[in-house]
Amino acid sequence: MSTTARSGPRAWLRPVQPEFPRQITDPGERRAIKFELVLVFGITLGLSGARSLLSLVDSLLRPVPLAQQQAQLNVPQAAASVLDLLQQLLSAAQLIGWGGLGLYLLWRAGLKLRDLGLDRRKPRFDTLVTIGIAALIGIPGLGLYFLAYHLGISLAIQPSTLDDTWWRPIALTLSAFGNAFAEEILVIGYLLTRLRQLGVRENTALFGAAVLRGSYHLYQGFGGFVGNLVMGLVFGRVWQRTNRLWPLVAAHTLFDVVSFVGYSLLKGHVSWLP
Repeated sequence: MSTTARSGPRAWLRPVQPEFPRQITDPGERRAIKFELVLVFGITLGLSGARSLLSLVDSLLRPVPLAQQQAQLNVPQAAASVLDLLQQLLSAAQLIGWGGLGLYLLWRAGLKLRDLGLDRRKPRFDTLVTIGIAALIGIPGLGLYFLAYHLGISLAIQPSTLDDTWWRPIALTLSAFGNAFAEEILVIGYLLTRLRQLGVRENTALFGAAVLRGSYHLYQGFGGFVGNLVMGLVFGRVWQRTNRLWPLVAAHTLFDVVSFVGYSLLKGHVSWLP
């Protein structure tokens, strides 16, 4: 991907002129891409966003303040331990399947994994970007959540209510990866690529993808929306500037592993957790 000659913080705020993929001009192909976008997000994260909005409205209509309500992320799905484990694995597999669907559709359109930054060409660079994003987003994001919670505009988020079983860390780690893989593949790699093919401006596409990311976190309250909107803007711009998707998947997985597993280990042992 081409970049501007200037560097520094301000340069990263500017869009770039991408070299791939080619812009689609054929009316039939453009209609097909638009229909595909509606279909894909209508059964995946777009549908999750609509449900999340309704969940927030339901929370706002209750007489109890948002901060006194709970949003539970990883919950038991069966009474029997082995069945619960299988349900957790199926949930993670579904998320990975969503991301796989996006990759498959782009592959059918003639794009390769390396075009999205899903290859092993730059392991050192990918590692450094992962660490940088984790430092830039992770700690401030946690602080934003606690601020929103104490301001009363966010629900008390419980990342895990799973029982203390031997497989809990495994299930939570797979859930973290599933969430990261589905979101980064669909919202960054797939959506931004398709919008480029439609000729949508980079900044417009970036903001639209970030709003989508925030929408399916609305069930957490307004803090969840704002925090993930900011995360979407940062992640989207990093991809637009570097064309590397693995660091985004890795950093997102790291965020969620720390949140899910860390919460399950600390809950009941520290007083500052909601």
